[in-house]
Amino acid sequence: MNAVIACGGTGGHLFPGIAVAEVLQERGHEVLLFVSEKEIDHLALSTRSQFRFEKLPTVGFPSLYSPAIFGFIRRFGESLSICRSIYRKFNPQVVLGMGGFTSTAPILAGRLRGICTFVHESNAVPGKANRLAARIVRAVLLGFKESAAFFPRVHTEVTGTPIRTELKRLDRQVARQKLDLRQDLTTLLVMGGSQGASGINQAMIKSLAALRDTALQVIHLSGTRDERLVADNYRRERIPAHVAAFHHRMEEVYSAADFTVARAGAASLTELAYFGLPSILIPFPYAADDHQTRNAEIFARAGAAFLLKESELTPELLSQKIRDMSEHPDQLRRMSERCSSLVLEDAASRVVKTMEKYTEA
Repeated sequence: MNAVIACGGTGGHLFPGIAVAEVLQERGHEVLLFVSEKEIDHLALSTRSQFRFEKLPTVGFPSLYSPAIFGFIRRFGESLSICRSIYRKFNPQVVLGMGGFTSTAPILAGRLRGICTFVHESNAVPGKANRLAARIVRAVLLGFKESAAFFPRVHTEVTGTPIRTELKRLDRQVARQKLDLRQDLTTLLVMGGSQGASGINQAMIKSLAALRDTALQVIHLSGTRDERLVADNYRRERIPAHVAAFHHRMEEVYSAADFTVARAGAASLTELAYFGLPSILIPFPYAADDHQTRNAEIFARAGAAFLLKESELTPELLSQKIRDMSEHPDQLRRMSERCSSLVLEDAASRVVKTMEKYTEA
């Protein structure tokens, strides 16, 4: 079949969409990706020449009382027109939206053609775009079963959130060698998602003095803006660290780490669960509907993570939690087992099989 996946705008939408596209291609289907005009989409697809993709000018949905609503309507109309024109040539049988308003116009254009449409919701609390799009799709595919309650009038299926095929577990010793890290130290991974996280960077910098005498080394993915500042502070406190703005082979850092300090986006949590990494989760406080806190609560209830709110975070609290985890390997082992139990293996295949089932019917 010819399949459309609308997945641009953030790493949390893009990378699961790419994972589904990879499985579709493996199973002999033709795939077209709709992405946004953002730099992250361009960078992620620059190394994936096997995919045809088109950019859409859709922007985030503003307040109905904001003057920006007129710009949104204009750009949404442009996106819808582009989709309908492309569909006349590509003739898709199925459209999957991964969330965000980049996916809404492709879904509506698919509905207008009378073809199967789906949305995938990775988060525990669905976004505004998916709540609207759910009214016109055949089914909503869920990363967390907890979000089913938000879609009472549409069929839902729990598929899990897809992860990229290149994310394969590596031998820990080999992964640490690739990052020039020691083999004998507990290793902490600090990351803030595809955009970096200034709040986490600042919290870690303020906590380093209290971690100076801990048998710990750190992999810190800081984002571009704070990279030099973060690296300088690790050097000043003489804490061994691999600091980089980003790392494009995430399987290496996941495999090298024992535990993490991270945000709580659904795609990142799925990857952490796949690698069995216990976490200190600091949800992004301005996420829509506070959905990252709801995501983190699922992991905290399962005993796979500790939840710390950024508004309540202090250097003493964060450093103490890091020290407690690094000094208790038995606790880390138990948390790792609980974390691994939260991931649905082969989520991308589950999504594709669901799409095939509906189109065949």
